[in-house]
Amino acid sequence: MNKAERMGIGDFIQRTQWVLVLALAGALGACSGPAQETRSQAELVSTETAKTSPAGTTFKVPAGWSMETGKNLVVLDPPEPDGHVVVFDAGAAADAKAAAAAAWVAYRGKETHPVRLVTANAPKDGWDERQTVEYETSPNERATIYALAQRAGKDWTVILTDSSDMTAEKRAAPIGLIFESARPKGYQKESFAGRQAHSLDAARIAQLTDFVQNGMKLLDIPGVGLAFLDHGKVVYAGGLGVRELGKPDKVDENTLFMAASNTKGMTTLLLARLVDQGKLKWDEPVVDVYPKFKLGDAETTKKVLVKNLVCACTGLPRQDLEWLFEFKDATPESSLALLGTMQPTSKFGEVFQYSNLMAAAAGYISGHIAYPNLGLGAAYDKAMQTMIFDPLQMKVTTFDYAKALAGDHASPHGNDVDGKTAVADMALNYAIIPARPAGAVWTSSADLMKYVQVQAERGKLPDGKQLVSADNLEMREKPQVMLGEDSWYGMGVIVDKTYGVPVVSHGGDLSGFHSNWYLLPDSGIAAVILTNSDSGELLRGPLSRRMLEVVFDGKPEAEKEVEASAAQYKAELAKARERLVVPAAPDQVAKLAKKYTSKELGDIDVKSADGRTVFDFGEWKSTVASRKNDDGSISFITIDPTLNGFEFVVGEKDGKRTLTIRDGQHEYVFTEHG
Repeated sequence: MNKAERMGIGDFIQRTQWVLVLALAGALGACSGPAQETRSQAELVSTETAKTSPAGTTFKVPAGWSMETGKNLVVLDPPEPDGHVVVFDAGAAADAKAAAAAAWVAYRGKETHPVRLVTANAPKDGWDERQTVEYETSPNERATIYALAQRAGKDWTVILTDSSDMTAEKRAAPIGLIFESARPKGYQKESFAGRQAHSLDAARIAQLTDFVQNGMKLLDIPGVGLAFLDHGKVVYAGGLGVRELGKPDKVDENTLFMAASNTKGMTTLLLARLVDQGKLKWDEPVVDVYPKFKLGDAETTKKVLVKNLVCACTGLPRQDLEWLFEFKDATPESSLALLGTMQPTSKFGEVFQYSNLMAAAAGYISGHIAYPNLGLGAAYDKAMQTMIFDPLQMKVTTFDYAKALAGDHASPHGNDVDGKTAVADMALNYAIIPARPAGAVWTSSADLMKYVQVQAERGKLPDGKQLVSADNLEMREKPQVMLGEDSWYGMGVIVDKTYGVPVVSHGGDLSGFHSNWYLLPDSGIAAVILTNSDSGELLRGPLSRRMLEVVFDGKPEAEKEVEASAAQYKAELAKARERLVVPAAPDQVAKLAKKYTSKELGDIDVKSADGRTVFDFGEWKSTVASRKNDDGSISFITIDPTLNGFEFVVGEKDGKRTLTIRDGQHEYVFTEHG
């Protein structure tokens, strides 16, 4: 997953790049397989459908996908021709790597890529063993390829993803559906439906805090803000660890963290209040309430209703690099103008695609309706303060960076190039200010729980006053677009029924800050977690699972999930480090121009001093390493803590030197200046 994709809701799939370099000879190890299998004629699946592999593995096929079946495999294709997911019955293979190799033979006739890394996942859903197999690739191929090999008893089932980056990002949710729904023959997934939830007494709170503390150690997270709710009462609000490595200040219930995309749910609460007041309607066209609203596609612009601003269902893809690189002079107005250049890449309502600038538009339009005589930014800030933060008594929550950084706040942390946790620079996190309704809020565990508490109480404040009607609060939870097997995106909130009971939640990710909240609405139990490290993103999902285990006496899986995630994370850092040249190779640095420019992303000044090379983007900068790719190309990759992972591929166009950076569906070329 590239750095831009980590700056928002987590994707379903782990991203790699693709190059055809490995012949079959010697690749199969102990597990030989048949030649490429003959497959049936493709069958188009019009609605999400449960299917079974030839050996009995159950899985679901997304709506609009086609399916071909062979002797030991099923090939699933999205509407795009350059994406494929394969379910293969490997039988009694020697190990995960061998099972995956056999899957490639049955699917393509040979294994086409060298194995980069094999890492263990936690056992779950009836699988005794689960291994992720990554493959070595080159960035210019813009492809996603990996395998998940899962064993039940002696038999392995392999799921391969073989896709372009563009299709893999666009179809991440349907791909996630296939992976999530795969279970061994005869297995019934765990369900807590109908069970009575335990109260969060002192012993159960201790189980949860102990779990978080253990996860912090495994993942090397310096500090965490934490809170728990039980039937309308906050039963724990506090902190664990320190605000910043090397300093003694402890995290407490009032320590501010960047909550990032959890701002989106607060923004939709503002929308709900305006609907209550009759100033907005969920189903009215946005252009009717704000005629200046515009997307790059006129037909899509006309279709967008107020509720669609925050549904992640309009077809607009993640397109973050433009505001991450060029934000010094950006304003709320320019952020909305940038939307007018963006094109949808899927049909309206077809598939989950996450757009930060669409959520920003929701906030700014809401602010304008509440305070039409103010500028967009000032109107939004005032509306959030007077209509959300003040009534909820969120006394330390703010969009004011200077105020936040002058008080009790956590500092961001990330991994240096050798995998060591270090304090990080804040510069990149200023990028979200011009689009702040999507992710710029600073809040504490105590304050964030006040927001979750009103969600739990169906719009009521602790004093019994109705802040927002139950109907309009619950509109935010209604399905807008499918996320996974039993989950959907609403409006700034996610609802997940994987284990038979609804869990309402949302996450947030910025540079060095990762957060989440979880609510069991039927039980009145909730949790909030705020972390000050990039590794904190790996603690959030397991905490949700651990809460369910504690409350419903579920199978103990969360501990192993954290252990496996920590091991994978460290293995990935170490593997990436192996191919990096640090400091960047002098002979390659010497070939670089001193300055590059891009009309979309601004300038890069290449600076070398004190034995290191820095790419300076103006708003922020980072040391870079170099790497030679398997196709012979050269990449320069940012390596400073929390800034790591922006990759620039060296090239030439029209006689001028270039550097190319990509996200899943877009490509930007920097050309030498002058």
